[in-house]
Amino acid sequence: MARLTWTAKSVLVTALVLAGGAAAAAGAVFLSMSSEDGAAPEPVVAWLHASGSTAQKGAMDAWTGEFERVHPELRVVYEANGSDRGIEDFIAARSAFVGSDVPMTPEEQTRADRRCGGRAEHLPMVVSPVAVAYNLTSVPGLRLSPATLTGIFTGRLTRWDAREIAADNPGHRLPATRIHVFHRSGQSGTTQNLTEFLRATGGWPHQPSRTWTGAGQGVTSSSGMTQVLQHTRDSIGYVEYGFAGSARLSTADVRNPAGEFVALSPESAGRALQGATVESGERGLVLTFDHRRPVPGAYPIVQVTYEIICAGRADPLVRAFLGYAAGDAGQSYLALYGYAPLPHDLLAQVRGRLGATS
Repeated sequence: MARLTWTAKSVLVTALVLAGGAAAAAGAVFLSMSSEDGAAPEPVVAWLHASGSTAQKGAMDAWTGEFERVHPELRVVYEANGSDRGIEDFIAARSAFVGSDVPMTPEEQTRADRRCGGRAEHLPMVVSPVAVAYNLTSVPGLRLSPATLTGIFTGRLTRWDAREIAADNPGHRLPATRIHVFHRSGQSGTTQNLTEFLRATGGWPHQPSRTWTGAGQGVTSSSGMTQVLQHTRDSIGYVEYGFAGSARLSTADVRNPAGEFVALSPESAGRALQGATVESGERGLVLTFDHRRPVPGAYPIVQVTYEIICAGRADPLVRAFLGYAAGDAGQSYLALYGYAPLPHDLLAQVRGRLGATS
């Protein structure tokens, strides 16, 4: 996105002033900046606060850093406190927008609409693969089917040399050691996306939920998951690919509905969106995955993180920032951080709702 002109900056700040209480609730304040001709600083800078999904933290860190470099007079601070807490922040008007790894429930949607005085809409922005990460140095290239994953995460399979794991990994000598299972504690959109996949393909015995219903030990946050897997031998858990890659964790190849064990990469995760349908309505753009649809070469466990905003009167700075994130520049380097860019047709719809073109 091109650098804002002086006139555009003035219009943006004026709009934030006129937004009054809504802008204040979103955290808009005025700071100082140097004008383009080198004159003394003027009080024309805006700041806002957003919160939510930890899955998109890597993307948000990159976006906010680059946005600040391009627009040093504007500030966006993103607090990665989890989808559930982020939604509550948004509903309570403590944040300008929220990142969520799952669409809001009908009850949350009603409350968010009330906060907005209209409709709150979902805009997909990040495709985040969910890695099945493990610490098992004797078995590089571990392969796991959905049924085997269900057995591990429900606690039915307790040792690494279990018959089902051996069947997925012919030719490997598996250790006769106990499996240490870790899961996200509290409310987690990543948990819901994983259990939706396992319910559809692996016989997961519980209803998909943001709250873990399987076996193992709970861990707070995605960064907490990476740390505990790094330091616990013979362990397994699930975490967003960006976190797993940064921590250099081993990740399992997961069998997809086409019968292939697929290694995780931004490219293989991006192919999974071929099995998704897009609902375009009052809730915004909401994706539904058909986890049983065979898509060759697709890594099958992915989640989409939505930015949730007030559709009718989102702050100009919110639209400016998300317009950058959905622009060519913002989407171009996502793979470097373990994400897959949005497909072009979906991206065009997001840009249309934001009033952005590139």
